[in-house]
Amino acid sequence: MSATHQPARKLVRTKRAIASEFIGTAMLLATVVGSGIMGERLAGGNVAVALLANTLATGAALVALIATFGPRSGAHFNPLVTLTEVALKRLGWATAGAYLAAQILGAIAGVVAAHYMFDLPMLMESAHVRTGPHQWLSETVASFGLLTVILNVAKTRPDFVPVAVGSYITAAYWFTASTSFANPAVTTVRSLTDTFSGIRPVDVPGFVLAQLVGAALAFALFTWFETDCSEQLPY
Repeated sequence: MSATHQPARKLVRTKRAIASEFIGTAMLLATVVGSGIMGERLAGGNVAVALLANTLATGAALVALIATFGPRSGAHFNPLVTLTEVALKRLGWATAGAYLAAQILGAIAGVVAAHYMFDLPMLMESAHVRTGPHQWLSETVASFGLLTVILNVAKTRPDFVPVAVGSYITAAYWFTASTSFANPAVTTVRSLTDTFSGIRPVDVPGFVLAQLVGAALAFALFTWFETDCSEQLPY
């Protein structure tokens, strides 16, 4: 390949990666919101059954979507992952900014699609209360766990990342009080659905801040794991 063709090929790959982030995040939100609507409608008022339906659909979709788009973009679908890749100097700010925009726009598209499929208004302000220190700690724990799984499994078993992430989110739906949003784009856009998976707009900043704290802790742990401590050992 000639040197003059390399920038063009790189641009094409970047565009495809951005498109993958948009489509993958849209499908993720369509799954989260759509399965929440379906689960609530069919559960007959049983919130546990509705949550179980929402959980299984989301976990399964994550496995499929990460396996599908991972080779194209890394399948971030999450600003926490994108920002962590920037902090690790694996991704430049220009591409990261495009990823973040694609994730937000994709998330909105996913919510609109879910609402349309279930004959609801395209966008609705959520009235679902999710706030307080217990919820915030839950989001910190959920985000810390998610980033820890992603960073470490990607290093040791990259082929296993889709299953690891899908499994972790499936579990975190149930062991955290917040049902593990663990994603600022998902959190922000779920304020636009007044359905089972929604969150009040006023509650979004607290969740996002907690998620950033969790991601920062995961990044610190990973970099500590990666530090060569051989010179510090007495043997």
